Amino acid sequence: MFDKSNRTDGTFSRADFNWDGEADRYTCPAGKELVQFRRTYAIPRSGVTSEGTRLYRASKKDCDACELKQRCCPNAVARKVPRDLNEDSRDVARAIAETSGYERSRHRRKKVEMLFAHLKRILRMARLRLRGPCGARDEFLLAATAQNLRRLAKLRPLRLPTAAMAI
Repeated sequence: MFDKSNRTDGTFSRADFNWDGEADRYTCPAGKELVQFRRTYAIPRSGVTSEGTRLYRASKKDCDACELKQRCCPNAVARKVPRDLNEDSRDVARAIAETSGYERSRHRRKKVEMLFAHLKRILRMARLRLRGPCGARDEFLLAATAQNLRRLAKLRPLRLPTAAMAI
């Protein structure tokens, strides 16, 4: 999962805002609330944008009087924080990514993925040429065997010619 929520310009990131799932709102570092809607509509709205996010906005009145405005939203009237519809799942994935087990798994996965990349690029296995699951299995087995033989050949020590050994 790619996390692009951190900012590099010195302003507050989304991680600096506290999420309250029960109240469905963010709280800014100054303690003000960011809500999705400030009033109730006669026809209820979903509040979901075309990108699949919900926008939580601070009040302009709160931002104008705030001493942290230059660090929060220097170029905007008020701060808005987008929240993806699947942000709860993303939070779980971020928590898993911080564990040592994830680091080991990631290291092992890189090894396997590099072998597949080698098959695709060097051995030109971008497409399987035999039809059906049995044909694909056979072709992949042959390619994996060739790859393992190449790796095994690299491990074998070089032999000197017999004429060089006699001297």
